[in-house]
Amino acid sequence: MHKISYWLHAHTGISQDFYSRLIFSLATVSLLWLMSRLLMRLVGQRETDLRKLYKWRKFTNYSATGLGILILSYIWFDGFKSIATFLGLLSAGLVLALREPVLNMAGWVYIIWKRPFHIGDRIQIGEHIGDVIDTGLFQFSLNEIQGWVNADQATGRVVSIPNLKVFTEPQANYNYGFPFVWQEIPVHITFESNWQHAKSILREIMQRHAEQLTEAARQQIKRQSQRHLIFYEDLQPRLYTTVRENGIELTMRYVCSLMRRRQSTHLIWEDVLTEFLKSKEIKFAYPTTRFYTSGEGQAPTPDRI
Repeated sequence: MHKISYWLHAHTGISQDFYSRLIFSLATVSLLWLMSRLLMRLVGQRETDLRKLYKWRKFTNYSATGLGILILSYIWFDGFKSIATFLGLLSAGLVLALREPVLNMAGWVYIIWKRPFHIGDRIQIGEHIGDVIDTGLFQFSLNEIQGWVNADQATGRVVSIPNLKVFTEPQANYNYGFPFVWQEIPVHITFESNWQHAKSILREIMQRHAEQLTEAARQQIKRQSQRHLIFYEDLQPRLYTTVRENGIELTMRYVCSLMRRRQSTHLIWEDVLTEFLKSKEIKFAYPTTRFYTSGEGQAPTPDRI
């Protein structure tokens, strides 16, 4: 190693110490890269779950990068003697000149440390809704749902969101705290309909399609309620009655799997249409316009003598 640095110094005039550090740095980067590749190859031979492979790859990259920064800092800053001063000046300059990239990196640290969401979680941040498919140093990516698709299904677009948005935009995590979501389906019938019979039909349909929670799911809900003060004492399907301007509104509320909202709604509506068409006592309500002539509905006036 010293012979190589001495030969380079003799031919270029640059100090031998600089070349020694440069060679050690290149060797360190090469070794860390090789070790990370070997580790991922070993993991790939034993693991077939794509989600776990992704987490291993991220963990390996972050670990190799962090270890490389520490080793290179030790090589170039004389065992950390002047690194504190250097980092202080560097960070001050970066904050002034590169405000948004620095905030993005701070957002990345927040995402890694606080875990507001994980890979695979369905979240809403600002106006964007989707499943988290990647997190990086400057941005994270969502497999977008809704958008121009009027349902909880993918649009085919991947949305990249700067990490700094976790500090400035409200966030909603569909998976956090509760493994299911509450789904509501309103059904409107006319005032002349037999609403009691309609409720019995809807109640039977809900029982048929609502999620049957396992004991493990109930225990998970109980743990989350102790941790986050989320209370769901009754998870049974509910049916609510409300009077609207154009009829009676019957609202079905039930627990649904996050990824089955559209399918669940589709199946329930098919059953509702089928069952209501069988009954002559139930009519769907919809906006209508009625015209009345003067005197309509009044008792006839007797002729005067």
